[in-house]
Amino acid sequence: MKMKTYRIRKPKIVVVGGGTGLPVILKSLRNQGVDITAIVTVADDGGSSGEIRNLVSSISPPGDLRNVLAALSDMPQLYNDIFQYRFKAEDKFLANHALGNLIIAAIAEMRNSTYEAIQILSKIMHIDGRVFPSSDLPLVLHAVFKDGTEAVGESKIAVDRKTIDRVFVRNQENNDEPKAARKVVSSIMEADMIVLGPGSLFTSILPNLMISEIGQAMLETQAETVYICNIMTQKGETEHFSDADHVQVLHKHLGKPFIDTVLVNTEKVPEGYMDPEIYDEYLVQVKHDFQGLREEASRVISADFLELRDGGVFHDGDKVIEELLRIVYGAKI
Repeated sequence: MKMKTYRIRKPKIVVVGGGTGLPVILKSLRNQGVDITAIVTVADDGGSSGEIRNLVSSISPPGDLRNVLAALSDMPQLYNDIFQYRFKAEDKFLANHALGNLIIAAIAEMRNSTYEAIQILSKIMHIDGRVFPSSDLPLVLHAVFKDGTEAVGESKIAVDRKTIDRVFVRNQENNDEPKAARKVVSSIMEADMIVLGPGSLFTSILPNLMISEIGQAMLETQAETVYICNIMTQKGETEHFSDADHVQVLHKHLGKPFIDTVLVNTEKVPEGYMDPEIYDEYLVQVKHDFQGLREEASRVISADFLELRDGGVFHDGDKVIEELLRIVYGAKI
């Protein structure tokens, strides 16, 4: 008698965020036999991305999208290096612009859509997975501080080092409530696991969730939702925060608890290790509040997730992915 064989589908993992933390996780997640979707913030208004969004009408800031494409691409390293190349500071008009940012802006203008530009580049760059901007239009991040004052623009929020009460986003062009880009909500609803972070809490993660359609999907999805807590506190954003404080802020912004699992690094960062000239936005290691975490999430996984390199503090992508795969495969059984 012929035995039946069953093909187990790939688990669908959606990673949400921006900044430098997202590519670290995506690089390690590649080639792990999972179905990857990256949802990337479009509220950045600093550096090369900020200049491009101001110069090219209705183009979303490309920097975070560029880094995610590079992380998931299987192009030869030379091609990736060309895409990531940043012009020198003395190059006048092109000073400090990454070539990939200019390419994304050019295709977005050609197609009148950042979403379309990313899908075209995903094919050209042989992306392992899918990459979606959280919205097809550039967004402006607003922060309301505890003292009632407000800052407008992602790059302005940390300047005065005030305590943030809440953040929200609006379309840059008309100040309307933003809409989620195509396939973003359906990806969240169909996911087996959603991963938030690591990344700046108020400026990389929450700008995505503050798009109301995305926030609602996060509350309704049946996916296991995992938050990778930051290792270091951030100047003007999460000063004096514990790990539980990070989760409490996420829950406050969506109005109810939605994080199922929190990953927390317990390895100590050597005193004086970080290079303050390079990593000037980071302050001290995030304090642990395990009782507070248990009150916010159903599962807390604490382990050594630390990677020290180049004078900076990072998550060890391989160790994080090992835990994520253990969770997602356990949830599928």
